[in-house]
Amino acid sequence: MTNNNLETKLWAIADELRGNMDASEFKNYILGFIFYKYLSEKIELYLNEELEEDGLTFKEAYIKDDYKDDLEEEAIDNLGYFIEPKLLFSTIVEDARNHEDIIPELDKALKYIGDSSTGHESEEDFVNLFEDVDLTSSKLGKTGDAKNKLISKILLKISEIDFDLNDSESDILGDAYEYLISQFASSAGKKAGEFYTPQQVSKILAKIVSMGKTRLRNVYDPTCGSGSLLLRVAKELPVEDFYGQELNQTTYNLARMNMILHDVKYQDFDIQQGDSIEDPMHIDETFEAIVANPPFSAKWSADASFLDDERFSAYGKLAPKSKADFAFVQHMIYHLDEKGTMAIVLPHGVLFRGAAEGVIRKYLIDDKNYLDAVIGLPANIFYGTSIPTVVLVFKKCRENEDKIVFIDASKEFEKVKNQNYIRDEDVDKIIDTYKNREEIEKYSHLATLDEIKENDFNLNIPRYVDTFEEEDEIDLDEVCDELEQISKEMEKVDEEIKKYCEELGIRAPL
Repeated sequence: MTNNNLETKLWAIADELRGNMDASEFKNYILGFIFYKYLSEKIELYLNEELEEDGLTFKEAYIKDDYKDDLEEEAIDNLGYFIEPKLLFSTIVEDARNHEDIIPELDKALKYIGDSSTGHESEEDFVNLFEDVDLTSSKLGKTGDAKNKLISKILLKISEIDFDLNDSESDILGDAYEYLISQFASSAGKKAGEFYTPQQVSKILAKIVSMGKTRLRNVYDPTCGSGSLLLRVAKELPVEDFYGQELNQTTYNLARMNMILHDVKYQDFDIQQGDSIEDPMHIDETFEAIVANPPFSAKWSADASFLDDERFSAYGKLAPKSKADFAFVQHMIYHLDEKGTMAIVLPHGVLFRGAAEGVIRKYLIDDKNYLDAVIGLPANIFYGTSIPTVVLVFKKCRENEDKIVFIDASKEFEKVKNQNYIRDEDVDKIIDTYKNREEIEKYSHLATLDEIKENDFNLNIPRYVDTFEEEDEIDLDEVCDELEQISKEMEKVDEEIKKYCEELGIRAPL
């Protein structure tokens, strides 16, 4: 099955739930059920191959006492989880075909997957994975029978799709899952920012942090959402380990599912739940690549105790309570490897706001010389907000120590419905300009540190990239001709109105 066919079929199934709940809710069911089918097929395929020499299938071997424990141990050690044959997706679907009440067994199956990892190395990656798939929700139906019919219908439709897991080289299912996440994001409005960064923005960040490398030791995202940004980096080059933290519990579950579904082994990712600023989970780690699209101008405690925290202490100032943008920058700089690159998406205010933010900005540029690039993106490219944004690129060991590249890509986009879309050619132009550090008229400029000092460390892009367009000279004779023509047309219209009013026996409003 091609990628487009799979995406179309999966989105059609998602439509079955559209009328019952909003996108932010029904995504949990659709993505959860797809993931359940994937895990079921994956374990069955894996254990069938392991049992091939014994001439048995997983289902046949599991009923034999001398195989049972070994099969469970084998699956948990290699896949991280276990599912009994009677709780596999295919078994539940068979019950649905026979019009049985599948909800009790389905609920048991989803809980069993997480519980099977308890006490094992994979526990963090599987426990409570399906907690957002609430099979008792009244939104699935007012009666138990109604809920059962709807869930059965969805599972039966998903069962008709071949995920083709035999093709180990293909990532079609992973890409289709990403497609679904993006579709849910576009339907979810303001809530979408919690779990998805638009693909083209992810591509820009991924290409920047992977530039000049052949592989990455690790990559980190402190506000990882669904994990799509981390996975996008892996499309550029091989990544050994993925690290992320996500505040929202539901989105944290989605990120873990997304990793596993993209065939990232449980040993190779460490996704944690919590506030990465207030309660960092990877404090002793450094990362070769860091990417992030934090919530814009989020609130944080800005507690004075953070001035003793190594992440913030050197700056002498904390980001304001009402705007945590620079708190995320400071946190990421702390975790950045000496030879690493970080790229972060932020609102334009970080470029010019004063007070504590001005002090932090000056420290990063004047004292440390970490800022490598400022890239202005178009407005209205993110779900839920129309504000223009900027990508800041930081390196601790910069190759071009004396200059910072400014790129104004704010006018390079295509309008698609109500959203602006960064095209592939726009991405390529940004990346090529950054890589080659080119000066392009009305698009990019290499600013010296002295220039930035002269501007008092204000990074507002129009100060460095002149995009002013001169107006053409006005031909006054041409304007007079146009006004005369308009006047003649108005006289004709007045005559028409007068004629109609006379026919109706009323006074013309002239």
